[in-house]
Amino acid sequence: MKAKHAYIYFILPSLAGLLMFLCIPYLDACRRAFVESSSGGWAGLRNFREVIANPAFRLAMENTIRFDLICIPLLLVLTLMIAWFIFEQPGGAGFLKTGFLLPMAVPTASVVLMWRLLFDQHGILNGFRESNGLDAIPWMESNAAFWILIGCYMWKNLGYNIILWLAAFSTVPQNTLNAARLDGAGALARFRYVIFPRLTGAIFVILVLAVLNSFKVFREAYLVAGDYPHRSIYMIQNLFNNWFLTMEMDKLAAGSMIDSLVLIIMILILQKSWEVRG
Repeated sequence: MKAKHAYIYFILPSLAGLLMFLCIPYLDACRRAFVESSSGGWAGLRNFREVIANPAFRLAMENTIRFDLICIPLLLVLTLMIAWFIFEQPGGAGFLKTGFLLPMAVPTASVVLMWRLLFDQHGILNGFRESNGLDAIPWMESNAAFWILIGCYMWKNLGYNIILWLAAFSTVPQNTLNAARLDGAGALARFRYVIFPRLTGAIFVILVLAVLNSFKVFREAYLVAGDYPHRSIYMIQNLFNNWFLTMEMDKLAAGSMIDSLVLIIMILILQKSWEVRG
């Protein structure tokens, strides 16, 4: 009997860490969302009303959702095509995977430093423009900052999503692919009729992971532009960080609850739409 349930002893440390560092803090945040940070008295839904009425919160949530709607489809389609190319060309797969995974091994601060060298007011691109008689462009103080952030995030996360796609491709039976080749199916036909129909479950998982990771884009925006970046890249995590610095824990907790609710609703909608398509 003891041997049968020996696995419990192996998962207990992980469960204890999950409980201590995730579940308990999250429940405490739920409690703080309904109380005043100064007096500790019951506030009801007042914190939520104040957060929703806050222009900075609406701007941050709008930018974060806009980032998701633009960046995630681009990232998933691009990485799917790259992964398909690597899958069809196994000879150079090791070199290509190493190249795309390299940005993940580089610390985020170093990646952002490189992008700042490129797009700073006195950076490489503006230096090139000025040397050719053109005016410098305030890249990070204009709407271009949003697209720079998308480029930085995609470049940093290409390798991770490529590996996920390659793992999904590996579930396709090799015998089926060989049969398709013998029948004269080209690479595009094999992808359309053999590979892609078998990726439906993996697509949902990869999409959900991409949505969850995109809500953590704060690091890039913060390191590039600081506490108060251009309004086009003022993300929800920027706002949460500023509330934390000013110790507005009631707003921070209420905002995190709303953020969690938005994420849960988005994932449930994705799951429901996937079930309907399936």
